[in-house]
Amino acid sequence: MTTNTEVEQWLNAKYGVDSELYQDLSRLITLGVEEGWAAYVEIAGPRYRRSQLLLPSAETFFFSATAVLMDSTDSSQNNPEGSFRGGYHSHPYGEINLVVPLSEGAALAGPNGWCYGGWTAPAPGSHHFPEVKGGAVISLSFLPAGRIAFDVKPPQS
Repeated sequence: MTTNTEVEQWLNAKYGVDSELYQDLSRLITLGVEEGWAAYVEIAGPRYRRSQLLLPSAETFFFSATAVLMDSTDSSQNNPEGSFRGGYHSHPYGEINLVVPLSEGAALAGPNGWCYGGWTAPAPGSHHFPEVKGGAVISLSFLPAGRIAFDVKPPQS
């Protein structure tokens, strides 16, 4: 499976926010953040945390799983809509994100706009600042072969 807009649309149609799978995964990853075993490593203070949950293996179809918590509440970054941006990075093989808003109206920026709950699937070679608005969001991120690169630079405007 190659991540792209079609995969994102399929995930949201088949396993959207009202599906049993989305509800179960959302409940479990939220519990993990609350209990401190998921998204426990501070990247930029308590409002931006992540942790790897699974390494790629045959059992995970060679995807890794990482939990990320981002919270735009009281963001001092002066971004539009009061958003909070994390560290710029790229996805050599793409990414699949389960997006779990913890605050009413919270959203994660995806390749097809703001996601208020559901799935995003940035394509291979995509690069971006992870960005949230409207409060706190958990992203349960699945990376093919565990590949992510933080050694890329954002385009100069």
